[in-house]
Amino acid sequence: MTQAVVRRASGSMFGLAYGDALGKPTEFLRYEEILDRYGVGGPQELDGDPALVTDDTQMGLAVADALLSALEERPLTPQRLEPRTRGRFLHWAASDENNRAPGMTCMRAIGRLGDGRPWVLATEQGSKGCGANMRVTPVGLVPGLSGAERAGAAQLQAAMTHGHPTALAASELTAYTVHLLVNGLAPRELPRALRERCREQREVYRGDWLGDLWQRPGETSEASFIARGWDECLGVLDRLDAALAAPDRTADPCLATGAGWIAEEAFATALHCFLLFESEPVAMLGRAAATSGDSDSIACLAGAFAGAAHGMGAWPAEWAERIEYAAELDRIGRAWD
Repeated sequence: MTQAVVRRASGSMFGLAYGDALGKPTEFLRYEEILDRYGVGGPQELDGDPALVTDDTQMGLAVADALLSALEERPLTPQRLEPRTRGRFLHWAASDENNRAPGMTCMRAIGRLGDGRPWVLATEQGSKGCGANMRVTPVGLVPGLSGAERAGAAQLQAAMTHGHPTALAASELTAYTVHLLVNGLAPRELPRALRERCREQREVYRGDWLGDLWQRPGETSEASFIARGWDECLGVLDRLDAALAAPDRTADPCLATGAGWIAEEAFATALHCFLLFESEPVAMLGRAAATSGDSDSIACLAGAFAGAAHGMGAWPAEWAERIEYAAELDRIGRAWD
């Protein structure tokens, strides 16, 4: 099969939304309440018609539309991407549909963007919340980007609201994972490839995309600033390796790789769920949604990974007619399939 038949970009965008919808009702429940309501396998069927998503999917669509607009001319540059991302974020923040308990870090930073401030002054400098990377999947799906363009775009969209170095590194690593899967890397090879990426990028500060974001009290250099982020990502990959060495498909994944409220843990726990159920995408989404932490963000990233690996065939065909924003997801997916 060719990638056009498999439809990996569509599979990833729809997988993101499916995971988000399944994790939406479990996000603020205690783990015991989730088990009582759904069992250890978690929710595995969409609820509602349409099945509603959260701000995770909404912001992912905003990033995707900003990319599509910026890519009307090549190459992709921060000068083209930043104003388009700013505009989509502001439109989302003011929308009547922004009623899904949006992250306060995003809302505060976008409020300052709306005041016209440069994004370096608008961002929440100390935040590495998962809002930085729950929306980054589209960056990994765009075909034909150079490595520098993909890395820069992933870090910039994160940095506009979340200025911590780990938010930047985890966002790039999330987009890189999607990119690797779309291009056919075997899932079992991911942990090794991601470790290599962390080491290669450890002191690479993308000043053309990030400007002087690194300059703050206590920082001595661009390299030391960004290295902190990559080191924290390596640390959570250590936890992932330990979990995969003794896999337990019935335990709460958050106990091994983190609750997912912060960017590196959302990435690692989503990847943990994906690798535990790599050939069972629907069961994997249920497991990702049945977690004690930020269930919708964990499940949306896990769904993005599974869809990138397997394409639209990973998901029940009827779900595509029931998920909220189906037309937008289909439009974006087909642009990059």
